[in-house]
Amino acid sequence: MPGNGLDYSTLFNRNLPPPSGPWEGHPKYNFIGGHSDPDMVPMEGFIESANRVFRGDPRNISMYNFDGGPQGIIPLRQFVVDKLAEHRGINVTTDEVLITSGSGLAIELINEILLEEGDTAIVEAFSFSGALGNLRRRKVNIVGIDVDEDGMRMDQLGQALDDLRNRGVRPKYIYTIPTLQNPTGTVMSMERRRQMLELSEEYGVPIFEDECYADLIFEGEYENAIRSLDDTNRVLHIGSFSKSLGPGTRLGYVVASWDVMSRLLSRKNDAGTGVMDQMIVGDYFNHHYEDHILEMRSSLKRKCDTLSSALRESFGPSVDFYVPRGGMYLWVKLPEGVDSRDLVAPALREGIAFNPGPDWSADPDAAAGYIRLCFALPNDDEIWEGVEKLADVFRAEGAVP
Repeated sequence: MPGNGLDYSTLFNRNLPPPSGPWEGHPKYNFIGGHSDPDMVPMEGFIESANRVFRGDPRNISMYNFDGGPQGIIPLRQFVVDKLAEHRGINVTTDEVLITSGSGLAIELINEILLEEGDTAIVEAFSFSGALGNLRRRKVNIVGIDVDEDGMRMDQLGQALDDLRNRGVRPKYIYTIPTLQNPTGTVMSMERRRQMLELSEEYGVPIFEDECYADLIFEGEYENAIRSLDDTNRVLHIGSFSKSLGPGTRLGYVVASWDVMSRLLSRKNDAGTGVMDQMIVGDYFNHHYEDHILEMRSSLKRKCDTLSSALRESFGPSVDFYVPRGGMYLWVKLPEGVDSRDLVAPALREGIAFNPGPDWSADPDAAAGYIRLCFALPNDDEIWEGVEKLADVFRAEGAVP
């Protein structure tokens, strides 16, 4: 009818999720997502790097994929190669590195080339919500394996692989976050890393290793990546700069052999990851990586200690949590029978946001009694105040005594 806009409701893809609401800004006490500490964003260093970049060859900006093609600019890929060799025990060439617009795109690309509807993927029982959501959208069968303080349990993994093989099912991959697992914060032991690689070889199932948080250990070093043990191209490895600098950078990477890389490139149709981001981040990290990471680790450890203390003071023994060796999250267990989904709206009304456990679980109901709290963004005062108010909300809702 004249004067009325086109009704798109009959045109939308029938498989779309529910529509999103308008953006209403961040809450005062923000414990969700993977935000980083604004005080740790190296603005002066970025300015210096940007000045150097803008004095460079203008063809980097005026042309698609000028330096390095769709895999990403060579200096940033070389930085990834050097970093992985020094800190993760991985030895690759720049031809085996693909720069992506965040690790989310890395997951998307790997799933795009490997998964079809009805396939099976093995994951940690509690895992990254973005990876789980991607699998669900693709109608992939998800098999969850329990995690303890040493990472994914290899006895359960072996049993699951055996059961699947007996049913004629070959999983497309084993997705794992072995180093500072999201959401639990655990670190897989080296023994289990070796066992996982052995199971991968025995059952012919590749490993999809997500190490987005590997830079963020609080002190010392930790076990090398699973990819470092692999000499038969069984491990696809991804990482991110978004957690080491800030999610606004939107840069991640994939490490894969050329037979896989060539397929990834055939599906990477974004005309290249943002070159200016790549150039500035590459320049900054080539000058400041070690110092920046040390400062970020120190800040995150302090905030983790603050959140742990605040939870103990405000909640007492009614909640339980594992204190991680690094990362930016605490995975908090609530009293028996409490469903964290019922507490989201009451908390938001008081300006507090947290992630309910079911979003981070292969079996959503199995994580109903958990919440995930990110401690990277709020300052120490906001952590103390936010946790105190959160405890008040939970008590008012009868969730804790």
